[in-house]
Amino acid sequence: MPTQRYPLPSLDNLPADIRARILEVQDKVGFVPHVFLALARRPAEWRAFFAYHDALMLKEEGRLTKGDREMIVTATSAANHCLYCVVAHGAILRIYEKNALVADQVAVNHRKADITPRQRAMLDFAMKVCQASHAIEDSDFTALHAHGLDDEDIWDIAAITAFFGLSNRMASFAGWQPNPEFYLMGRVPKAKA
Repeated sequence: MPTQRYPLPSLDNLPADIRARILEVQDKVGFVPHVFLALARRPAEWRAFFAYHDALMLKEEGRLTKGDREMIVTATSAANHCLYCVVAHGAILRIYEKNALVADQVAVNHRKADITPRQRAMLDFAMKVCQASHAIEDSDFTALHAHGLDDEDIWDIAAITAFFGLSNRMASFAGWQPNPEFYLMGRVPKAKA
């Protein structure tokens, strides 16, 4: 298995705002996802990355659920052959959808996955943005409108796809490995305290 090509910085050596955010994540999920430390080696880029991430993935407006958003990331990350994002976001997808199988199905072939027709149309569009954005046509919008998605929702699908295209490429070239904890999340019931 390839190794991480850039050493992870020590949490103690990070700027206070970044360290505080990473500790919040650690308190919430029980570990520090490698992406938080890997990007922290360049604090200005870390701040920009997570500001855009949060604007796309944590927003309350629109018709995309958190599960929809993670589904987009998982499917397009698989198309980009990004191990880190498929495993990490697949874990989050399993949790949001309360379905231990959906992430694997979506990562392998969303057209055969046990998802709604609306989600299938959403992923068809995301995959086209991922693999052939130059070929997007008005008919692609019409197909999504038929499922109740408006132009702002379509922008969100495209923006999530594009943003994680950047993330996929960073993770792959740098050799980021998924934390072992991600593999079981949403598959095995969480231990009760």
